[in-house]
Amino acid sequence: MLSDFFETLNGFFQTDGRGFAEVFCAVWCYLAPVLGALILWRCAKPLLRFRREPETWAWLVMPDGQQLPVTHWENIIGRGRGCDIVVNLSTVSRNHAVLTRYDDGSWSLTDIGSRGAVSVNGKTVDICALQYGDVISLGGVEMVLAPTTAEEMEEQKYYRTRPAAIASPGLTLVILTVFQLLTALQFWMNGKEEAISTVVLSFLAVIGLQWLLFMALKIMRRSSFEVETLAFFLSTIGLSVIASSAPTEVTKQLICIAGGIFIYLVIGWSMRDLNRAKRFRYLAAVAGLLLLAANLVLGREINGAKNWIQIGSMSFQPSELVKLCFLYVGASTMDRIVTKRNMLSFIIYSAAICGCLALMNDFGTALIFFVALVVICLMRSGSFSALALLGTVVCCGVLLLLVIDIPPHVLRRFSTWGHAWDDPLNGGYDQVKAMTCIASGGLFGLGAGNGAFRYYVMAADTDYVFAFVCEEWGLIMGLIPVLAIILLGVFVARSAAIGRSSFYTIGACAAVAIMMTQTILNVFGTMDILPMTGVTFPFVSNGGSSMLSSWGLLAFIKAADTRQNASFAVRTAKAEEVEPYE
Repeated sequence: MLSDFFETLNGFFQTDGRGFAEVFCAVWCYLAPVLGALILWRCAKPLLRFRREPETWAWLVMPDGQQLPVTHWENIIGRGRGCDIVVNLSTVSRNHAVLTRYDDGSWSLTDIGSRGAVSVNGKTVDICALQYGDVISLGGVEMVLAPTTAEEMEEQKYYRTRPAAIASPGLTLVILTVFQLLTALQFWMNGKEEAISTVVLSFLAVIGLQWLLFMALKIMRRSSFEVETLAFFLSTIGLSVIASSAPTEVTKQLICIAGGIFIYLVIGWSMRDLNRAKRFRYLAAVAGLLLLAANLVLGREINGAKNWIQIGSMSFQPSELVKLCFLYVGASTMDRIVTKRNMLSFIIYSAAICGCLALMNDFGTALIFFVALVVICLMRSGSFSALALLGTVVCCGVLLLLVIDIPPHVLRRFSTWGHAWDDPLNGGYDQVKAMTCIASGGLFGLGAGNGAFRYYVMAADTDYVFAFVCEEWGLIMGLIPVLAIILLGVFVARSAAIGRSSFYTIGACAAVAIMMTQTILNVFGTMDILPMTGVTFPFVSNGGSSMLSSWGLLAFIKAADTRQNASFAVRTAKAEEVEPYE
């Protein structure tokens, strides 16, 4: 019955409604980038305009009465300028101790190998629980841990930015819904008859998923939906790419979008309790190694890299999911730099991951993990940890270049790099066709489903998806997804300085670094600015594994959001909401 309805209505648009269809498609080419830019702008306002006041969780009262604010859940105390709490006295080590707050409001103090003793209430300790009023001595310098008052906590709530006060997330989602409906309408009028119902129903299903998630977060009293809106917008562009290139695969991509949302919620739930999140690292570490081991044993080679596992008619790329495991392990072991054992375990894990990727000849993914490792290394520093992690970075880089002969497909990509037009019929064929189709699309594109790029290049909807979008949607719409990823990066960078826990901050910074690296490699590889690595564009490229990974990475970004009632990964108090100051 439903399929008959679609066929009848489509017949109208292709016969009696032909004139309307042509007019609509001509107008939509110009309207689509306007709506896309409006969605991006409305998401950017609350993500970029929030106030960055640090939250004060306690005070360290010095002997002279000076109060040093404790603004994070993990705080390095020392005289080094990079410490969270700076005590600029000669008897205090550069990195002396770590003061940690837990989810239940309790505190602990840990000696991190200082030259001077660490004592609490006159007793030398390595690690111990703290109570308010306890006297802490670092190298003979005494201080007292004091709580914040109820008035101070209320004042912080007043001044913390509420995203909905800057731009209503519900209205932005309505605009996105209009964009999705009009996109579905274009495919309805111009798509292939045998796939029209599947394509349109897939767009309607995405609309249903985004409103369902929005309402669920509303019930949880969350006031922001910007990063999710960007993810659904990018997923919509990706779904339109598949609707043009492989309409029969839209259902599979829809299932992966739903699966990605589930992973997003599970990771968010795990991070509502940091102790639970840290326990997840053991499961994540084992899962990551097992996935790569299975890939080495069961994987099949595609385009020179053995990074796919085939199960019946389905295939997936384990290394995409290993990214999430790597972030769990990296962030949870870096959140407290207290023992060499934690550092050693992370070094061994990183080396194992890089070794497996080297054996798989997966150059692009190995480079992404390398960037994530560098970011995790730079996020926190300490004498032993900095040296150990920097040494790991160097060793991994050498491993990538020297441990295995450079595969032929990688050599071909490097030999073509910067010379695509010198050999347009062989080595540079794909990139020449990509750049030609970008030019043919102009600013506003040829219309969804009207491009020819998919007929020239096999990986048009994956490795070269930027060219695909530019040809059918135009250069303006091609750049909007790039700007959306950059927006996430700027948001995380602004949030990092006031992050509650270094677990959230490190996880978010590494996650957005992975997204931005993928985007850079995908877009610049298409344009022959960088060698082609076969890396997907987050949310946009055709691929279920990539979609699952992208939503998982988004959960780490969301967890770092410190705006009032913004992140579902952070519990909110059950007290009544307070009105902001005028």
